[in-house]
Amino acid sequence: MPLSSLKDRISSKNYSVAFGEVVKINATVVTARGLKVSISDMVKIISNETAQETLGMVTEIDGETFFITPFSFVEGFCSGDRVFLDSTGMNIPVGESLLGRVVDPFMRPIDGKGSINSSKLSPIIKAPIAAMKRGMIDEVFSVGVKSIDGLLTCGKGQKLGIFAGSGVGKSTLMGMIVRGSVAPIKVVALIGERGREVPEFIEKNLGGNLENTVIIVATSDDSPLMRKYGAFAAMSVAEYFKDQGLDVLFIMDSITRFAMAQREIGLALGEPPTSKGYPPSSLTLLPQLMERAGKEEGKGSITAFFTVLIEGDDMSDPIADQSRSILDGHIVLSRELTDFGIYPPVHVLNSASRVMNDIISEEHFKAVLKFRRFYTLLKENEVLIRIGAYTKGSDSELDEAISKKDDMQNFLSQNSTYKSDYQESIDELIKLMDISS
Repeated sequence: MPLSSLKDRISSKNYSVAFGEVVKINATVVTARGLKVSISDMVKIISNETAQETLGMVTEIDGETFFITPFSFVEGFCSGDRVFLDSTGMNIPVGESLLGRVVDPFMRPIDGKGSINSSKLSPIIKAPIAAMKRGMIDEVFSVGVKSIDGLLTCGKGQKLGIFAGSGVGKSTLMGMIVRGSVAPIKVVALIGERGREVPEFIEKNLGGNLENTVIIVATSDDSPLMRKYGAFAAMSVAEYFKDQGLDVLFIMDSITRFAMAQREIGLALGEPPTSKGYPPSSLTLLPQLMERAGKEEGKGSITAFFTVLIEGDDMSDPIADQSRSILDGHIVLSRELTDFGIYPPVHVLNSASRVMNDIISEEHFKAVLKFRRFYTLLKENEVLIRIGAYTKGSDSELDEAISKKDDMQNFLSQNSTYKSDYQESIDELIKLMDISS
């Protein structure tokens, strides 16, 4: 082998001169010693027998012994294998060359379209935007979905959650938002989902169009650490484009799988389980990710949508509860509306956008209040209306709500392939609610 080729191979490995050795291995944690490390250092474990290698992170230190959580599975490794510090650390290559590609959390392509050349390195873990450097959210961010644009208007730099049980339509709504949003850059993180869903999401929900879109994938068969840092890596990609002064749409599916990955890591390291088995680190990790989205003065913005899987449609789930307290709004998808044939099944009464009142016109605001009031009246009197016990003329406001019921349901319904215009949606809502200027 030519000497120059050998030098290139050695230099690309980023090995440290010093090394430690593995002393114990189980399914989720590798115990090693003999190397001076710090928490969150990246290390490479290399098999003495097969030269097989895997990347891991130092997650606990006990005197001379340290504990490594691997990014992949540990089959084939044994005691005595060598452990090297990886000088690359927690950095990933970022750049415009990622656009249109499907990659893993280390930005390695998994779409079969060749290598990606990105010279700039960005750390996976960063501090969130400082509170006093955050810009005011004062511009509308249209997503092309009538029920959201009209009744739960989003702003540039807002963080929202999409809360839903399994099979209610999260992926379909995600696809509608990605296709319909006005953002010049779109970053999609698919974390902990089934591998089958990745090509389905690209072909069915996005129509195969990845223009100005980056998709970061860590499927359910990946290690917990891969799933955990897949979310942080995706946010780092979004931050790169935000720093260029661009408005970025960030969508992640799902926060629940992300928290479950940390639950696996925390319990393996001996953390005490709390509500539903989640250790404290699972809950403290959520703001570290979510608070990195937003609008920064002098730069661009990251408008983020995080899906939250509600197990058993229980909104008091600890992850859902913690997420609602951090986010700037929540969109709740209803199984009842799905059964009733309304798509996307956005439950407007249980949903809220905390910045909407600051970015919409007075006419729009009045129309939203009136729509919600009519919708509430219809829900409260639904049984009376269905059995014919309500007499027309008893309540003039309820009479008006009944007369507009079909039009209101039509406003909430939208074909998954249709992209609504923001101003047309607002004008339709104002006209439907008879709001005069």
